[in-house]
Amino acid sequence: MKNSTKKHITELIEHYPLLRTCEEDIIKAFELIASRLTSGGKLLICGNGGSAADAQHITGELMKSFLKERPVPDEMRHSLENIAGERGLHISSKLQRGLPAIALTGQDAFSTAFANDVDASLVYAQQVYALGNEHDILLGISTSGSSANVIDAVYVAKAMGMATIGLTGMNGDTMSDICDVVIKVPAKGTPAVQELHLPVYHALCAMLEEEIF
Repeated sequence: MKNSTKKHITELIEHYPLLRTCEEDIIKAFELIASRLTSGGKLLICGNGGSAADAQHITGELMKSFLKERPVPDEMRHSLENIAGERGLHISSKLQRGLPAIALTGQDAFSTAFANDVDASLVYAQQVYALGNEHDILLGISTSGSSANVIDAVYVAKAMGMATIGLTGMNGDTMSDICDVVIKVPAKGTPAVQELHLPVYHALCAMLEEEIF
């Protein structure tokens, strides 16, 4: 890990001393995600309610610049210029390098069809099966640590050889038993857990951006 990457976890613990108890797991999660993304894998994310919004939030931070500029490589810029001339140059000046992340919470047509035709509880599991491969990683967010649809998605991910990370609270023992890495923030109750999830995943996004770009 670069020194410039380490500063983000240091600042996180300075601002939220409570999170020192899960500092090691945050670093493990970062290392696991970074290794998969730099090896050509992608990050799939799922959760319910506020955690569904968190999944989309994380995707938004990774797919575009977060805290630093991410200009496209010269090769891409030249390729666009050769294909589209001045318009290609304009496009390349606006594009940003992104990290491949997919929130499994936004597929409304698929989700409603699968819920109606098959089984609503397996909407995330089906997407993991259809979209994932052994190079990918699944981040399951559950304030209780026992959300059935998230747990089922983790089971499918593990069966496919994917890496798995859980983001939960103090009561997240089910996730602890099945995920490769679990970040259990020191809080109980949905609002308290979610309030600590946000700075954790912001730190993870900042660390990934700094390390990879």
